[in-house]
Amino acid sequence: MQVVGVPTWMWVEHGTWGPVTETAVVPGLRVTATARPRQATWSMGEGGGVTCTGPGTEYSGGFRPDRPSPDCGYTYRRSSSDEPSRAFKVSVRVLWDVEWHGGGQTGRVPGLVIAAERPLAVDEVQAVVVR
Repeated sequence: MQVVGVPTWMWVEHGTWGPVTETAVVPGLRVTATARPRQATWSMGEGGGVTCTGPGTEYSGGFRPDRPSPDCGYTYRRSSSDEPSRAFKVSVRVLWDVEWHGGGQTGRVPGLVIAAERPLAVDEVQAVVVR
């Protein structure tokens, strides 16, 4: 669960943020391809979004909760209580560029996308001050 007005930190697991290199070999031909992530575009479910050029910084207990992410963050302006399932659908699309070489040829395949989605409940918190 997240709270309205509190910075949300987004990140892609660092072990999955490229580059990734694979080689395929068949008799007489060897092709090597390297995929590199270019950006992660987050859709936050309430109409806003964020594009990050790196994997983001993973939040840990060592950070103050009122501080925004240094490189990939968002702050919700309303709760998800009126949404279906009472949660926003948060999605991320990671854009990859692939370069390959083999058999005396080279090439580039830009703009491959890997996507993921999950629900995120966002609530409002109100405090009562008693003196």
